[in-house]
Amino acid sequence: MPREAEPSNNERAFILEALQQDIRLDGRALDAFRHIQLSFGDEYGVADVRLGKTRVLARISASVTAPFPDRKFDGIFTITTELSPMASPAFEVGRQTETETLLSRLLEVALRRSSALSTESLCLLAGSKVWSLTATCHILSHDGNLLDSCCIAVLAALQHYRIPDTTVRGEEVVVHGVEERNPVPLAMLHHPLCVTMALFEGGEKIIVDATLREQQCCEGEVVVTANKHGEVCQIAKLGGVPSDALVLLKCVDVVVSKVKELDALVAKALEKDAAKRDIGGLMAELSAENAR
Repeated sequence: MPREAEPSNNERAFILEALQQDIRLDGRALDAFRHIQLSFGDEYGVADVRLGKTRVLARISASVTAPFPDRKFDGIFTITTELSPMASPAFEVGRQTETETLLSRLLEVALRRSSALSTESLCLLAGSKVWSLTATCHILSHDGNLLDSCCIAVLAALQHYRIPDTTVRGEEVVVHGVEERNPVPLAMLHHPLCVTMALFEGGEKIIVDATLREQQCCEGEVVVTANKHGEVCQIAKLGGVPSDALVLLKCVDVVVSKVKELDALVAKALEKDAAKRDIGGLMAELSAENAR
């Protein structure tokens, strides 16, 4: 199986010595993210996130299906990740790597198990028909911190997506096209976001948004998922050096402030996209037609 090229001994020593002096190779502060670019596609539910040289494309798709027998009143929400050799030579088509498995599990806990999306709102006919929503993350370029990039992309795509409006007539469900009715936004309960921190010097030094080279040199990683209200949804310690409880509390404090910044960035990008689509107040006019 191909592996990611490891940094040389000189490169590793240079990175670690610079971090001892609180210096990062790209000039950022230890708790600073790289420049984040968030854009949306022509279709609803497509989000493109660029975090430095890392790039992720998230796409939301929906179909009508039968619910799980034990969850008759809940729709289905799944998250899949696709890592191709285009992103990194360490990824192979058709073979799931440890990175992909870990990425899928953390996204599952952060977004699905934290009930960010109301699955009850996806129910059409109890025990018979529900919406099945799939969020697919395509990794286009890998330069570290895939989890945070994927989480931002999926959350932004969910908020951007518009699901077709439906009408229930007895046991029949009619799905209306865009020509008939304006599609409706998803029912989001809260907006959790992941922040990954790399640990150095036995956990005493913490950096946010590590690049691929910094991740390869770190002694361990901590992932904290929280929303803008300061509610922590997940804390994951991904192996490596043992960490003191005070270090984890420090990580949580850093994440709560960073999540507010990320949430504001996503909200601003959504407002900008909505203004671009709302030419001459057309969307408000369509909404009024639906109400009538």
